[in-house]
Amino acid sequence: MRRLFDEELDELDNGFTEMGILVSNVVQQSVAAFIDHDREAAQTIIDHDHDINEREIQLETKSFEIIALYQPVTSDLREVVTILKAVSDLERAGDHARNIAHATIEVKGNTRVAEIETQLAEMGHLTTDMVKQAIQAYVDKDEEAAKALVTVNDQLVDYRDQIMRDSYREITTDADVVVAAMNYNNVAADLVRIADYLTNVGEWIVYLKTGQIVELKLMK
Repeated sequence: MRRLFDEELDELDNGFTEMGILVSNVVQQSVAAFIDHDREAAQTIIDHDHDINEREIQLETKSFEIIALYQPVTSDLREVVTILKAVSDLERAGDHARNIAHATIEVKGNTRVAEIETQLAEMGHLTTDMVKQAIQAYVDKDEEAAKALVTVNDQLVDYRDQIMRDSYREITTDADVVVAAMNYNNVAADLVRIADYLTNVGEWIVYLKTGQIVELKLMK
């Protein structure tokens, strides 16, 4: 029975890791599409949004099946609960990547600001790396790496605030950038929301290791 449980848990672990990689790729692709003004790539992201949703449903179903069949306790149960909770955060992160794809389509044809788009590209790289760090922290069961995610979150908040200031400055000198500026702020906000959900994943990793539910932003 234990061998079967371990095999099922390994399958669940692998599925969670694969979902994390999928979300990382979608975030990277959505930001690239926005910066490159690539509406076709953005539409592809929107059309395949269901892929992440389906992964979430599969992993949730698998988690409930494991709990029902094996009735795990202590650390085994925490691992299943961690995945059950964290997949929801990954799915919501994917939703915000889809929002960025929508912004790519909406901003087409409007006056744009290269300086701000460079900042958004940097935000995108940082967010993509954060997804990878969160998944690696889970794979390694690394509590300290999970806690470190909040530092990246803070960096992204700083980027967002700077983009808001720069967007306002551009609007005051050129009214034609209003639509683009609104989209820049929306994309920056979506990237911060993705970071928030990844910080949640970090909190579940801490729970996995310690059994304690914490708020990482309050531990700084």
